[in-house]
Amino acid sequence: MASVVSREAYFDTGLEVLADAGFGGLKLAVVCNRLGVTTGSFYHYFSNWGHYTRELIEHWGQSTHKRVAALQAITDPTDRIRKITHVGLNLPHEADAAIRTWASVDPEVRAAQVEVDFERFEVIRTAAREIVRNDRQSRIFAELAVYLLTGYEQSTLPHQSEDLAWMFNRLIDDLIGGHWAEPSSPEVVTDGAEPA
Repeated sequence: MASVVSREAYFDTGLEVLADAGFGGLKLAVVCNRLGVTTGSFYHYFSNWGHYTRELIEHWGQSTHKRVAALQAITDPTDRIRKITHVGLNLPHEADAAIRTWASVDPEVRAAQVEVDFERFEVIRTAAREIVRNDRQSRIFAELAVYLLTGYEQSTLPHQSEDLAWMFNRLIDDLIGGHWAEPSSPEVVTDGAEPA
């Protein structure tokens, strides 16, 4: 007799499959095998594979929304930005990377990815803005943090989580310590010539 599993278990397992096997490995048989259930159990919750994958991405986005809401409840911006780093370091990076690949071929997944990226950016920018009281510096800091996280997730280099933690903590120490000066506009060279 097949095991009884929850809808939540299907979503958790889908994210695990994405982390382990990538977007191309996310298949009905794989999800059901990992859960030890039949496809009949799957169809008890989901009318078809497309229904499941839409809800899986929605679940992933809602998880981000819940994390961000909890972070926004932290009133001290220094505590908040440190907690943001902790949460960011403990994201399911491999699953997130697979979702980015998926987003490159599926407009609905791309829309969800855009929303998640903006939500992550905005919670960082808001905390940084409360610390440095400068719109441009806080925006650049948040962009840098998101670029660092997404680059880490997408890179084929070996993942060194302790190095990522060091980089984030260094950025935050510099931000809190007031070492972020107003950036000057870089000189743009478009014709290959050296700047004057």
